[in-house]
Amino acid sequence: MAKALLGHVGGPDPRMVSEMRRLQQRVRDLEAELARLQTENDALATAADGDVMSLGVKDREPALT
Repeated sequence: MAKALLGHVGGPDPRMVSEMRRLQQRVRDLEAELARLQTENDALATAADGDVMSLGVKDREPALT
């Protein structure tokens, strides 16, 4: 039991600290990628909306039934 207490009081495990830092960096990387992809998606959606609106109603073909 003395070893368990000393291990607990001795501070955090360096491997656990290293893993925690790695995971935190991974989360930051994924959040940055998500923001980049959302911006890219918004730009593509805006461009697609502009393309559809520029066609006008007269140029549209009838839907196939």
